[in-house]
Amino acid sequence: MLERSQNHNLPDPPVFPLLPLRGMIVFPYTVTPLEVGRPRSLQALEVATLGQRRIVLAAQKDDRVQEPAPADIHAVGTLCEIKQVLKLPEGQLRVLIEGKSRVRIERIEQEEPYYQALVSPLESPAPESGAQLEALVRTTRRLFEQYTQLSKQLPEEVVHSILSIDDPDRLLNTIASQLNVSLEDKQAVLEIPALTDQFEHVCVLLTREMEILELEKRIHMRVRRQMEKSQKEYYLREQIKAIQKELGDRDERQAEVEEYRQRIEAKGLPPEVKEKALSEVRRLEKMPPMVAEAVVVRNYLDWLLALPWKERSQDRLDLAVAERILNEDHYGLDKVKERILEYLAVRKLTKGVKGPILCLVGPPGVGKTSLGRSIARALNRKFVRLSLGGVRDEAEIRGHRRTYVGAMPGKILYAMRQAGTRNPVLLLDEIDKMTADFRGDPAAALLEVLDPEQNHSFSDHYLEVPYDLSEVLFIATANVLWTIPRPLRDRLEIISIPGYTDEEKLNIARRYLLPKQIKEHGLKPEQLQVSDRTLVRIIDAYTREAGVRNLERAIATLCRKATREVVAGEKTPIRITVGNLSRYLGPPRFLRTPREEEDRVGLAHGLAYTEYGGDVLTIEVTVVKGKGRLTLTGKLGEVMRESAQAGFSYIRSRAEYLDIPADFHEFTDIHIHVPEGAIPKDGPSAGIAIAVALASALSGRPVRHDVAMTGEITLRGRILAIGGVKEKVLAAHRAGIRTVLLPRDNAKDLEDIPARIRRKLDIRLVEHMDEVLDVALRKERTAEPVPLLSASEPRPDAPRPDDEPDTGGHLPYVPEQLPPPEDSPWWEARP
Repeated sequence: MLERSQNHNLPDPPVFPLLPLRGMIVFPYTVTPLEVGRPRSLQALEVATLGQRRIVLAAQKDDRVQEPAPADIHAVGTLCEIKQVLKLPEGQLRVLIEGKSRVRIERIEQEEPYYQALVSPLESPAPESGAQLEALVRTTRRLFEQYTQLSKQLPEEVVHSILSIDDPDRLLNTIASQLNVSLEDKQAVLEIPALTDQFEHVCVLLTREMEILELEKRIHMRVRRQMEKSQKEYYLREQIKAIQKELGDRDERQAEVEEYRQRIEAKGLPPEVKEKALSEVRRLEKMPPMVAEAVVVRNYLDWLLALPWKERSQDRLDLAVAERILNEDHYGLDKVKERILEYLAVRKLTKGVKGPILCLVGPPGVGKTSLGRSIARALNRKFVRLSLGGVRDEAEIRGHRRTYVGAMPGKILYAMRQAGTRNPVLLLDEIDKMTADFRGDPAAALLEVLDPEQNHSFSDHYLEVPYDLSEVLFIATANVLWTIPRPLRDRLEIISIPGYTDEEKLNIARRYLLPKQIKEHGLKPEQLQVSDRTLVRIIDAYTREAGVRNLERAIATLCRKATREVVAGEKTPIRITVGNLSRYLGPPRFLRTPREEEDRVGLAHGLAYTEYGGDVLTIEVTVVKGKGRLTLTGKLGEVMRESAQAGFSYIRSRAEYLDIPADFHEFTDIHIHVPEGAIPKDGPSAGIAIAVALASALSGRPVRHDVAMTGEITLRGRILAIGGVKEKVLAAHRAGIRTVLLPRDNAKDLEDIPARIRRKLDIRLVEHMDEVLDVALRKERTAEPVPLLSASEPRPDAPRPDDEPDTGGHLPYVPEQLPPPEDSPWWEARP
C-alpha cells in the first residue's frame, strides 16, 4: 500500500489543469479514449500537452450542465497522463488518457481560461490482514468471472487478461471500470479510501448486477419461447395454406367469413343492422384465429343472425274460432277474453295496430299464466314465458355490454330468439316480484320495453342496434299492484281477476280439473263418479282460496285413492259422495261462519273480503254499567278501530232518535268484539255493521238475523263506497242471508254479480245510516235499553278518589295491543 501512494511523485505545489468529465469516470491503471470539444477543456488539454502531459480528470455531478462551476465537480478525481492527441474536424480533439492515481481536489486555483486545481494524493490505510485482502481478491475475481459470463459484453481474451492481474490495486480499478453501473456507484468506488472497503463495495455491485442479469435472462427466455411458438404456429399455418391451395381446398378462415356474409345477405336484415354485422365480419377477417376477441365477435354475429328480424307468424283473425279456443281453455274471465277479441277485431281492420300491453292482476291460482298460453293459441302465435320473480339486476333486462367477459343479451332478446318470430305473445310473469339493488332497477329498464311509443327501437346493451318490439303482445301478471312502480304501472292496461265464485269453481272442476286428473291417473271416466254436491262440499270445506290450485290438489287426492282401490280389485265405479268424502280427504279443514238463526241484541252481520274470497263477519257488542270505557278486541287494525270510533260518535249524535239517554257514554262500559280473534282484520267497510250493533245494544232493539251489510260510515252518517262487492255478496248468499245492504255508490258493481244470485237476494242500496237502522233493527225491544243514571250514583264530574282516573265525562279509548306488521299473514281478512 506504501507503493500505491508513492508511485507517482507530485510536484510542489501539486497544481494541474482540470478537465471536467460528463457521464464517465477514468480509474487509475486504465487507458481511456476521450473526445474533447468544450473551449475551456480544450485549453486545459493544450496546456497539459505542452507541459508535463499530466492532467486531472474529475466527473461532473450533473452531466447536463454545459459549463460546470467548481461546485458542480466532484472533489475526488484521477491524475492522468496524456498518451496521444488526435485532431478531429470542427476543432475537437480525441485524446488517449491513462489513469495514474487518485487525487483529492483541495481548491480551484484558476478558472479562466481553463481550470487549474490544487490536488493532494488520496491516502489509503494499510489493510489489517493480508488474508482478508486475499479473500476479497479471490471473491472479486470469481464474481467478475460470473458477471462476464452472464453479461457477455467482454471478449474472453479481455476477461482472462483482467483476471490474470496480480496487483490488487490494479485489479480493483480495472474491474470497476468494466462494470455497467451508474456514475454514482463508480464515483463511490473511486472515493473510498481503504482498498479492502473498495473491494467489498465492488463485490456488492457485482452481486446486484448479477441478480439483475439473471432476471433479464429469465424474461428474455420467456419472450423467446413465446416468439418461437408463435413463429412455429405461423409457419405451420402457412404450410397448411399452401397444402390446401395445392389440393384445391378453401381456407377455413375465409370459408367462415364467406359463410357469415351469405347468412347476412339471406337474413334480410334492416340496413343499420346489416352494416353493423358486415363491419363485425370485416373485423373477424383481420383477426388471428386464436385471439380471444374472435370468439366474442363470433358469438355476437351468431346472436345477431339468430334473432327474428322479419319472421312473423300469421295471426288467426277469425273471431269465432279465437273465442271458441279461449272458452275451451278457461271458464269465466270474460273481461280478459273480451279485450283479446277487441284487439283481433281492430287487427282485422288495420295492419298497423300496436300490440296491447295487458297486466292481469289477481290472487294465486286463478289462471293468469295459463291464460297467456291460451291467448297465444287463440291468436296462432308463439308463446314465451319470462319469469321476472326475484330479478334485481337491470342488465338482466337490457343485457351486458360486450366489454365484459361472458357478456350476453338480456331476457327480452333471449325470449325473442326462443320464440323465433317478431310477434309472439310474451308473458312477463310475476312482474310485481322484481326488486332493485346497487346494480340498477329492472323495473326502470322495462319502461322502454312496455311503452308502445318507444319499444319499436328497443336498445339492448349487448346488441348495440335497435330492435323492434312493437308487434309483441305483452301480457304481465301480478298478485298485487302496490309493489309495481307507478311509472311502470301507468304503461300497463290493468285487468283485475278477483277470483272465482263457488259456481265458477264447480264448473271448472266438472269441465276441466276432474277429467284432467282422471286421465293423468290412468283411470277411465266410468271408473270414478263424483257428484256436484261432493265438489261443492270440497270447495266449501276443504279449500279456501280465490283460485283453484288447492281444489285441483284435492281432486288429485281423490283420483289417487280411487286408483289404489281399482288396482286392489275394488268394485267399479268408485262413487265419492258427501257422506264418504271424509274417508278420502279427512275431516273438513275450513268451516264457513254460520249466520244466527234468530234476531239478537248487539249482534250484526258484516261482510269481509279476503284474499281467498268473501266471508260473513260477526260483530258483537256488550254494554255494562261502568266508568265509561270503550274496549275493542278481535285483532283489529288501526283503520277498523277508527271506523268503530266513527260509528260510536254517530250513535251518540242520534241518541234521541234511538230513544237512549244522551249521557250514556258517561256511566257505561262498551265492549266491541269481532270473533276469530287470531285472524287480523282491518279496513273501513265494517263501519255500518259496528254502528248497527252499537245501536242495538244501547237501545235494546234486536238486529235482523237475515241482514248483512257493508260500507264505510262518516261522522254525519253518510255511507261511502267500498271494494270487493262481488265476493261479499256471494259470501252472503252462501251463508243464507236474504237482505244485503250496500252503499249506493257501489251500484255500478252489481253488474259483476251473476244474475241468478241477484234474483235470490234483496240487495238494497243505502246512502245514510238512518236508512240502515230502519232496515236492520226491529221496531220492538226485546231487552232493556241503557238506563238513566240514578240519583244515588255519583256523576262523572263528582270528586273521585285519588286512585281513580278522571275521564272528563268522555269514554276513554282503551286500545288493544296491536301485533307487529310482519305478523299479519297475506290472507289477512279485510272487511
